[in-house]
Amino acid sequence: MPHTFDLLVIGDVNPDVVLGPLDEPLAFGQREQLVPTGVLTLGGSAAIMACGAARLGLSVAVAGRIGDDDAGRFVRAALEARGVDTTALRTDPDLPTPLTAVIARADDRAIITAAGTLAATGPDDIPEDLLTTSRHVHAASYFLLPKLAAALPGILRTARAHGATTSLDTNDDPSGRWDPAGIAAVLPVLDFLLPNAQEALALAGQPHGTPESAARQLASRGPLVVVKNGAEGALAHDGATVRTTRGVPAVPRDTVGAGDSFDAGYIAAVLAGEPPARALELAAVCGSLSTRAHGGTAAQPTWDEAVAAAAHNGKSQ
Repeated sequence: MPHTFDLLVIGDVNPDVVLGPLDEPLAFGQREQLVPTGVLTLGGSAAIMACGAARLGLSVAVAGRIGDDDAGRFVRAALEARGVDTTALRTDPDLPTPLTAVIARADDRAIITAAGTLAATGPDDIPEDLLTTSRHVHAASYFLLPKLAAALPGILRTARAHGATTSLDTNDDPSGRWDPAGIAAVLPVLDFLLPNAQEALALAGQPHGTPESAARQLASRGPLVVVKNGAEGALAHDGATVRTTRGVPAVPRDTVGAGDSFDAGYIAAVLAGEPPARALELAAVCGSLSTRAHGGTAAQPTWDEAVAAAAHNGKSQ
């Protein structure tokens, strides 16, 4: 059966309101604080990753759930404008589209999300025909989607049985529990786990470990573990061998979605047949280039831009 899409992304899609940078503590007491920039943009880890992959030249579909409201219509239009197929993006007649406010400062950000349709999103929202015909299936925001997370091992097992490779970026767990049993069930059906350094330590249960030790432990349970570590670069561990790439020099305007753009770069490189070290390098470049503008999608690179930036970065080492 021919492939329908290069990539199916399942998970969270929502508008982001990104404000910042805030150069003082966030204040309550009805005090108004001013920041230099604010933007209403497409958000959600799944949405940003899907847009990054489409920008890199992949054919991409997204599956999930939005509300029958202005926010949902904004999300659908923004995805379609970036070349992402939204046929499998279901409209919930009752629940609202999730909304996220991001308050940024120079070196960090606070993220506040109203969950909306997230808790209701489940396996019935993932069309089987896309699972069985896509080259790769990527899941995002595991801990925001409990109903979908419980079904994820079966979903990814189906995809793999039909020849797809699979990946997961869990993102943060607002509860702080990190669901060890659920993660243990999903790791064996993953080809790639794509956490950042803090998430890797939490997923591995190593609060005082190193990103490399956490990646080694997680990789021993199934997937290649690719850890994003900001300016320090990134590493990939298969349980026996670790590969690293240095950080890409950048003066970021906004780091929102950089990890999702990294994910897009890594999967695009893998699907293009690039060797592991090269895939890691291109992913780091995609993450860095995405920080050139505010919001998660405005500055995502094309494939040619990423290749050129990787070549330049290599020469500067």
